[in-house]
Amino acid sequence: MIALLLGSAALILLSAFSGPLGRRGVTSAMAFVLAGLVLSLGFGDSLGISLETNSVLRIAELALVFLLFNDAARLDLGALRRSPGWPVRLLGIGLPLTLLLGFAAGAVLFPSLPASSVFLLSAMLCATDAALGHRVVEDPSVPVPVRRALNVESGLNDGIAVPFFLVSLDITMSVLDGSVPSAIATALAQQIGWGLAAGVIIGCAGGYLQRAAARRGWFETRWRQPCTLAVALAAYAAAVTLGGSAFLAAFVAGLAFRLAHGTDESDATRFTEETGGILAAATWMIFGAVAIPAALPHLSWEIAVYAVLSLTAVRMLAVGAAMAGSGAPWQTLAFLGWFGPRGLASVVFAILAFERGTPAAETLLTAVVATVALSVFAHGLSAKPLVALYHRWSEAGPGRKQQL
Repeated sequence: MIALLLGSAALILLSAFSGPLGRRGVTSAMAFVLAGLVLSLGFGDSLGISLETNSVLRIAELALVFLLFNDAARLDLGALRRSPGWPVRLLGIGLPLTLLLGFAAGAVLFPSLPASSVFLLSAMLCATDAALGHRVVEDPSVPVPVRRALNVESGLNDGIAVPFFLVSLDITMSVLDGSVPSAIATALAQQIGWGLAAGVIIGCAGGYLQRAAARRGWFETRWRQPCTLAVALAAYAAAVTLGGSAFLAAFVAGLAFRLAHGTDESDATRFTEETGGILAAATWMIFGAVAIPAALPHLSWEIAVYAVLSLTAVRMLAVGAAMAGSGAPWQTLAFLGWFGPRGLASVVFAILAFERGTPAAETLLTAVVATVALSVFAHGLSAKPLVALYHRWSEAGPGRKQQL
């Protein structure tokens, strides 16, 4: 219980100072990671938590599920249907290229690792984080097409990355049945198919039922928020039960909920957003208290270089290639390329791989932890000044908004 006591105390303290910290560019993820590090230094093993603890994985998974659901529920679907080009480019071209470029960088820097382990590392780090990108996608000074592209990409690429992660994990563990192409196709069909089915059915049913009950006056006000939370939980549980992607199911359920709800959903999802925020805070404290201390002894210059390349060259080259011919100016390409933070999804993947006891597990875990930790601070500290710089550029000359 000491971990719960100390974590709760840190949450109270950081919440009280969230305003001053935010104005100074300190994001919640940065603050909670640092809080976890402080708790680790002060209490160490007496905290009683480790990466092998099943509750650690569940906390991280649910944090990501709630945040993805809420992001999707607030997405402007009408505007997205009118201009799908950028999200499709980032997901259909950018994500596979990120996976391949990450594999190439890993093959050069880690020549002693099996190719399957290098591909697994790239799969764990190819998805961006919707939570860490909140400051950018919610800032009205960022042009709408850019915010929409980043929001949709971060919401969907977790689910698309899952089958590649699972297949590469099975290859690494030598438990894959059949050929690699057929296994990938099967995993894609299962993960995406069941994830979509769970998200669409439960999201539509939950949204329609909530709208119908509200119109008939059946809802007591105090039950509206728990009802929405239950929709997100049901989509997650159904996808896991069926063998689909829980993250894709959560995002699709949010989209379906918005469509079926038919009215302003911002009030209906407030509790879901706050619950996701609390679980995310717990995840980042666990990351700082457990994952970083576990990874530090295995840190090497190769891992440090890989972390930097993953957040810069790998991501930016993939985005540049995906957006070629789109007409977007280089400033927009650089902005899209830089703001691809790695976070909760990568942490969840790394914990899953570590629990399975993959070959070179310490190296893989350290590479993911180093990349995510660097992303938390680099993207967090750069968000405010780079958004301001990009806003000044977009407003400076006539016709620039049309280019975006």
